[in-house]
Amino acid sequence: MNEVTYKALLFDFDGTLLDTNELIIESYLHILGDKFPGKYDRDSVIPFLGPSLQETCEAIDPTQTDSLILSYREWNLEHHDQMVAPFDGVVETLHKLKNDGYKLAIVSTKRREMIDRGLQLMGCQSLFDTIVGLEDVSRTKPDPEPILLALEHLNVSKEDALMIGDNFHDIVGGQNAGVDTAGVAWSIKGEGFLSTYNPTYMLYHINDLLSIKKGQLL
Repeated sequence: MNEVTYKALLFDFDGTLLDTNELIIESYLHILGDKFPGKYDRDSVIPFLGPSLQETCEAIDPTQTDSLILSYREWNLEHHDQMVAPFDGVVETLHKLKNDGYKLAIVSTKRREMIDRGLQLMGCQSLFDTIVGLEDVSRTKPDPEPILLALEHLNVSKEDALMIGDNFHDIVGGQNAGVDTAGVAWSIKGEGFLSTYNPTYMLYHINDLLSIKKGQLL
């Protein structure tokens, strides 16, 4: 690799590499429709994409957090494999990035069990040098802890890493950790939303990463 490229690429998972948007939306609509009939629709649950499940369910109703999480996970798991797929070009690009010598990591608010399940569906289990999931940290993004832990596992400095994601948690988390950041324009919340958080780059297709250099996208 050229000396001006990054050494490590840190990826969020849901909504960045794997298109789980409809699965997450439908999971919330299912459980909330049962417990709060008529209160939530598609637009009102889209903000729930990004934060951890614990954080979202506590905000919805702290007295029902545990039961909401249980119901969500049951429905989500049952429908997972039929409702998710990698975004366009993701699998091919990840293989190319690995072959180019990048260290690759996933930094997610998702449980490891479900990250591993998604990676198996994508056929990308062997590409990542480290995975930081929900169980690995005490504080999730946008706290810097998960990103800093991934850098420690990779033995890569902040200056040589790029955090890539579809939500403000990824951008602000990267900024809090002192790494460059890239928003993905295919985020369900939109390019305009991500742009307000001033990521270092905006990616319009995952293969933009094949030509990324520090300070510019070629």
